[in-house]
Amino acid sequence: MAVLRGKRILFDIDGTLIDSTATVEQSWRTWAKEYGVDYEEVLKVCHGRRTEDTVARFVGPHDLVAATARQLALQELADFDGVLELPGARRLLDALPHSLWAAVTSGPRSLMAARLAAAGLPAPKLLIGAEDVSNGKPNPESYLKAAAALGVEAHECLVVEDAPAGVGAGRAAGAQVLAVTTTHRAAELADADVVVTDLSCVSVKVSDGDIDLLITESV
Repeated sequence: MAVLRGKRILFDIDGTLIDSTATVEQSWRTWAKEYGVDYEEVLKVCHGRRTEDTVARFVGPHDLVAATARQLALQELADFDGVLELPGARRLLDALPHSLWAAVTSGPRSLMAARLAAAGLPAPKLLIGAEDVSNGKPNPESYLKAAAALGVEAHECLVVEDAPAGVGAGRAAGAQVLAVTTTHRAAELADADVVVTDLSCVSVKVSDGDIDLLITESV
């Protein structure tokens, strides 16, 4: 059994706690067709990154990027079909005191909160979203900001992620990282401290101000 120990847990949302793949990919497919962009190339980079950062790779100038990001967010806010809890997510969150975890996402706060609700998962006390940072993942800004808001150093945190950009952000912040292979292959997540299939093989123990993630089966 592997054990990761920290004082707070910072969870990504899409692909980590919930599965919204169908909704996300349909939105990007529609956008790619409208702007004449190669959809398969978009899929290679969109997971785990802010919408505006992905859009900026394919279209210019800044005002178009911002408008397009808003358009995609509104599109996704209108579609929660197929948004589901990923295995083990609810059990893990229910076992954690509310003050000991936060959500750190590349999506807009309103959209991510709505997706958590649609999946029947509890709302975090602290949610750091795309609009809260100047630099999206893999930059560590979002994780550094979350740790500071929780009153701890980033190296005292455990980050739970599903995408290479998120794993990179957690590592750059100095945190230990647990990765799930829900959206990417294990080889793409090799920078994480531990890689698992999903959260069904992870349990939590809280004692004396420390949180232990107990991992029964790693990849």
